[in-house]
Amino acid sequence: MMKSLSPATLSPPFGKYSHGLAAGPLVVTSGQLALGADGKVPDGITAQAELCFAAVLAILAEDGLDASDVMRFSAFVTQRADMAPYMAVRDRVCADLVVKPASTLMIVSGFTRPEFLVEVEAIALRRA
Repeated sequence: MMKSLSPATLSPPFGKYSHGLAAGPLVVTSGQLALGADGKVPDGITAQAELCFAAVLAILAEDGLDASDVMRFSAFVTQRADMAPYMAVRDRVCADLVVKPASTLMIVSGFTRPEFLVEVEAIALRRA
């Protein structure tokens, strides 16, 4: 059975989808963009990446998981120059993890709104 995960602290999804889904031990998140609960998008890749990771972690927390349960982070940035600042934020999120998750980073041409610079999603596994 699947359960939708949509923390009240996040802006509603842009369409008819869930921020995250839990199915048995597996939890997946939709890609999270840097949209604050106030509807504002922060300036700069670092601030946006921090907000994206905070949203992903809030979705996981909704089902009792945290960063240590993440198997893979996937991210998308719009500029090659944003790779290093994004990775610095990801590395801070993972700094205290004994086992680091797998990671994918892709450069894309853009998102639904031009002010978005990064999107982050995760796959996590509930451990017994």
